[in-house]
Amino acid sequence: MSEYPLPYNSSDLTGRVALVTGASSGLGARFAEVLASQGAAVVLAARRKDRLEALADKIRAAGGRALAVQMDATDADSMIAAVAAAEEAFGTVDILINNAGMPDAQRAHKMSLELIDNVLGVNLRGPWILSCEVARRLIAAGKPGRMVNISSVAHFRYDGSGAALYAVTKTAIARMTEALSVEWAPYNINVNAIAPGMFVSEMTDGMFERMGGNPAPHLARQRVPVPEQMDSTLLYLVAPASECVTGAIIRIDDGQSSAVRLRK
Repeated sequence: MSEYPLPYNSSDLTGRVALVTGASSGLGARFAEVLASQGAAVVLAARRKDRLEALADKIRAAGGRALAVQMDATDADSMIAAVAAAEEAFGTVDILINNAGMPDAQRAHKMSLELIDNVLGVNLRGPWILSCEVARRLIAAGKPGRMVNISSVAHFRYDGSGAALYAVTKTAIARMTEALSVEWAPYNINVNAIAPGMFVSEMTDGMFERMGGNPAPHLARQRVPVPEQMDSTLLYLVAPASECVTGAIIRIDDGQSSAVRLRK
């Protein structure tokens, strides 16, 4: 008889410890709630401590376990301290969601050095440092782990709309995912990425305003998806059933890159 149930698709995260960056709003907040709902102890990391505390209270009120940790994704000491705080509260972090990110929304030749450093720091340097810190602790403890990096469809294409550095960092995140999945495969640490298209969030709200309105009528399916529609992909990548999946970049764009329009 097989040791695997039919179907083998459990999303039970009981006993797991998840660290979610950029958890004060948008996709990060949703990711944290979803992981907590499946039994994981969740550490919420971002700069806005008041929002983190409110979300932690919400998760605890629903019967989950949560800890709010103020963290600056451009400060290595702050990130390492966040991992240490998570471990002290709940044990070794075995789920890392590298969600924190920032757009640039400027032409490359017009960007200030400060903005260049911040985009590179938050979008690439931060996830690299956090991934290595979590992996180091997992390897020392002899435990398997799951990492999910948030890339973007900007990794696959860039249309010249004024976010070139953002696109470059998201391609770097995809390549980081592939490289670290190889490096840490012997330790049973799976590293994967989600590459979302346009989803409803604080970031896209600002983008819609700059564009002069909701872009839904111009999209193939005439809608902008909401974070809830990413739940199943996130859970798949951190749940036991995806133990053989590592180095994958999963695109979720609701067909937004399609130029095809069906005509009646």
